Amino acid sequence: MTRFGACILDAEGLRLTEQEKALFRDARPFGFILFARNIDAPDQIRALCDDFREAAGHDAVITIDQEGGRVQRLRAPLWREWAAPLEFVQAAGDAAANAMYLRYRIIAHELHALGIDSNCAPMVDVAGSQTHDFLRNRCYGEDAMTVADLGRAAADGMLAGGVLPIIKHIPGHGRATLDSHYDLPHVSASFADLEAVDFAPFKRLNDLPMGMTAHLVYDAIDTAPATLSRDVMQVIRNDIGFDNLIMTDDISMKALSGSLADLSRDALAAGCDVILHCNGTLAQRAEVVEAAGLMLDAAQARADRALSMRRTPDDIDISAHDAQLEALLGGARDG
Repeated sequence: MTRFGACILDAEGLRLTEQEKALFRDARPFGFILFARNIDAPDQIRALCDDFREAAGHDAVITIDQEGGRVQRLRAPLWREWAAPLEFVQAAGDAAANAMYLRYRIIAHELHALGIDSNCAPMVDVAGSQTHDFLRNRCYGEDAMTVADLGRAAADGMLAGGVLPIIKHIPGHGRATLDSHYDLPHVSASFADLEAVDFAPFKRLNDLPMGMTAHLVYDAIDTAPATLSRDVMQVIRNDIGFDNLIMTDDISMKALSGSLADLSRDALAAGCDVILHCNGTLAQRAEVVEAAGLMLDAAQARADRALSMRRTPDDIDISAHDAQLEALLGGARDG
């Protein structure tokens, strides 16, 4: 059995350097994530994915942020442009669930063709009147059950296309009034309110293979950010019932303070399974690799369970899916 490194890492450019290959050979990361700086052309992306997997020594998960709107790494003219999720849902109206399935089935088709077998979606944070602008139009709506239904449709579309969904930001980021890329948000809602709204979509979708944490403090639960909180992780595991693989959001985001090594160790001690580290130097990636180490038994079991959900994409006519989606939206698909 392959014991994975408890980390998901990235690359500096379009192909791996010799130093990156050496680091990844030693680390055996569970997976990798792609950014715009890694994207040029289809053949180049396929070659980079091959580089990742060869260096890691196993069929590593390769993920990407392809939500649509401003958060999508694959862009025109080579790939489809998508409206922001909230605008897309509003345009689809009563057909939103069907439209979301088609949207993410098409996205999965594009990803899988490049060797990318995961996507950091669906994002089932429930929007509210105070949701920060960095997040709001990435949400699917303001009603928890509607958000859950649309998240299920998106996840089903990806799974049908051979792409593993990563549900985020567990246990719910919608009440944040600050951008966690730069600040640490605090949420003052009661536990009862969090359970009724924020946690509800994640509970409905607790069978999905992977989840990504939220970097914010829930004052009703703990004084530590969720990613570093044993108490929040117990809520995720027990109240929400999510017992599949949990990765951190990017451990280098400014919402968290401390060294990368300490943050990595603290997140794993809290109950996260995998450390996601992005946009760092080679030395910083090596620091995370050393601190994260290899997966513990429980994390390894969850990782293996997630990988077992990878499947060969079903046969579809993408042109027909495109036409069906255009009909549902009345030409409003593109951003």
